[in-house]
Amino acid sequence: MAPTRDLAASTATSEHNAGLPDPRSNFGRLLQMPAKGPATILAMDIAVPPTYYLQDAYPDHLFNVCNLNHKVELKAKYKSFCEKSGIRKRHMLLTEEVLKANPEICTSMAPSLETRMNMSVVEIPKLGQEAALKAIKTWGRPVSDITHVIFATTGSVNMPGADLVLSKLLGLKPTVRRVMVYMGACNGGTTVVRIAKDLAENNKGARVLAVVAESTILGSVPPNEDDIDELHAASVTADGGVALIIGSDPEPNERPLYEIQWAGETILPNTEQAIIRRVTIAGLHGRFRKHLVSFATSLPKFLTEVREVVGGPSWDEMFLAMHTGGSGLLNAVEASLNLPKDKLQATRTALSEYGNLQGASSLFALNEIRLRSEELGCKTTGEGWDYGYVLAFGPGITLEALYLKSCPR
Repeated sequence: MAPTRDLAASTATSEHNAGLPDPRSNFGRLLQMPAKGPATILAMDIAVPPTYYLQDAYPDHLFNVCNLNHKVELKAKYKSFCEKSGIRKRHMLLTEEVLKANPEICTSMAPSLETRMNMSVVEIPKLGQEAALKAIKTWGRPVSDITHVIFATTGSVNMPGADLVLSKLLGLKPTVRRVMVYMGACNGGTTVVRIAKDLAENNKGARVLAVVAESTILGSVPPNEDDIDELHAASVTADGGVALIIGSDPEPNERPLYEIQWAGETILPNTEQAIIRRVTIAGLHGRFRKHLVSFATSLPKFLTEVREVVGGPSWDEMFLAMHTGGSGLLNAVEASLNLPKDKLQATRTALSEYGNLQGASSLFALNEIRLRSEELGCKTTGEGWDYGYVLAFGPGITLEALYLKSCPR
């Protein structure tokens, strides 16, 4: 005899699930089985605030709005940092009007966390939304085809998270599967791509929206002679967002940009205290500058080990996109890897035009490679090279790399 169902229990279950999505219609298309091919970047784009400041004029602007022009030596040091940064302009959400309306942000160690958070929880998702809409338009498929969202930021901490806020702004399905990455710092971009790769390759039909949006709202610190690390950071950091659509087994109407053939990371020994930032009553404060050279000097060994796993050409026969930490860092990487001067040109362009965008930086550099490949008429999306790396580093010190295969243009 076939088992019978308890009608009362069935009715109770139906009442309990009233108003919830029908699992058959919302989850059925995304099968819990692996895709056939590797994850690919199907579209990408960037967004920055409309207000920008030229780097050579920024010291005067900052010291004027913070009423610090009497600190002549400090201003001279800050100006020197700006001159050596390799930056032409930086886009900012903290405009002169915003700073004048919120003077606590311009006062060293003044309680300003609530002011900063009230701004960042609104503006960070908006930056992500702008970048996402541009990437989705290029992708050419409906927003309802997005199955997963990953959002990374170091510029905000909140519940509900920026991943949920972005999903609402874009009108994504309530069943979209979300991942939120807070405080990923300067390797946040490579981290979201690494996670997206795993999701795309292990969920047939998945289309992952990966977003990184960063702002100086939480971490912008007024010049202070007792905090040289933050003074240096204030000379290079800026605001911006980047979005990518990632999925395996491209459909005929999709045009892949890069195959993500490998993604991984390593932690440098005895560097746990090298990069530290904490949320305080006065915003995000920390130290990090002294040990950044270890990132550059560790790259040859790290990339050699990666090559033993993935094979492929040597790094001087590949395209390279990396975190735009500053001209000093890029110079150190060029010296450590013995690179020709033009190898990091796309990264230097991203640094020049947008500054240090923390987690979004390395992906801004990759976007520049995409654009340069088109402008120069290269045969591939990797400036003519078949393979390339996206490199970043963050707290740990963590070295993270993406190994990409470019696609024909």
